[in-house]
Amino acid sequence: MTGATPEPGPHTATLHLDGVSDRAGFLDRCATDLGLPDWFGRNWDALADCLIDLSWWGEPTGYVLRVRGWAAFRKAAPEAAETAAAVLEDALAYWADSDTPLTVVYDPAD
Repeated sequence: MTGATPEPGPHTATLHLDGVSDRAGFLDRCATDLGLPDWFGRNWDALADCLIDLSWWGEPTGYVLRVRGWAAFRKAAPEAAETAAAVLEDALAYWADSDTPLTVVYDPAD
């Protein structure tokens, strides 16, 4: 009897925003926690490009981005949080109708 090869699951990454209080800190944390590729330019456009081209995360059945500490980040850097939220929303919209959707899950406390 041969065993079936299990379907690969979604790629999951956690973005930890504890202590992040500005745009630069957010982008640095994205680079580290999400394992962004070397070509990531640490600006909003580059983040958007990375979240639309997720080939650097392999070929899973989907993508899950868990965000921890969003409320504190939003309070500390409201303008940066607004822009970050727009970038994430654009990425969600891009992946919504694909075979490998992106899901963003915010901390329950947020």
